[in-house]
Amino acid sequence: MSFELFGFVVPLGSILFQLAAFLTLLFFISKFALKPLLGVMEKREQMVSDQIENAEARSKEAEQYIKDQRIALEEARNEASEIIQNAKKLSEQQGQEILEQARVNAERIKDSALAEIQREKEHAVSELREQVASLSVLVATKVIEKELDEKEQEKLIQDYINEVGGKL
Repeated sequence: MSFELFGFVVPLGSILFQLAAFLTLLFFISKFALKPLLGVMEKREQMVSDQIENAEARSKEAEQYIKDQRIALEEARNEASEIIQNAKKLSEQQGQEILEQARVNAERIKDSALAEIQREKEHAVSELREQVASLSVLVATKVIEKELDEKEQEKLIQDYINEVGGKL
């Protein structure tokens, strides 16, 4: 049996055989090739999807890490600024304390020097008085020992004054 299609004579048995062979081939392809191929494609799709999710998660983690690092850096800058300010304040305070201590020491040294000068002055005046007194007694003794005329007394007094002046 055969029929004509578009001007061609096609035997019906050949069509049925080709149709059966095509369906059998389609069955085997879907059973043995298409299912494993689809499984591989699903696995590949799942793997790509997982990688995308992992990449997004890592990206979010990286962004969070960057934010945390920026915050930590800002805190470190603030802390460094505070440390510098505290160091400046401390150095200024120590400088003021050193200056005050130097002023106190200078005042104490000055007072001590003035007291020493006063003691030395009093000591010198005391020695001078003693010398003048002893010279006066010596002059009086010499004047009494010898009677001198007025010129000789003047000369003797001038000599003793010069002698006292030379010792000062």
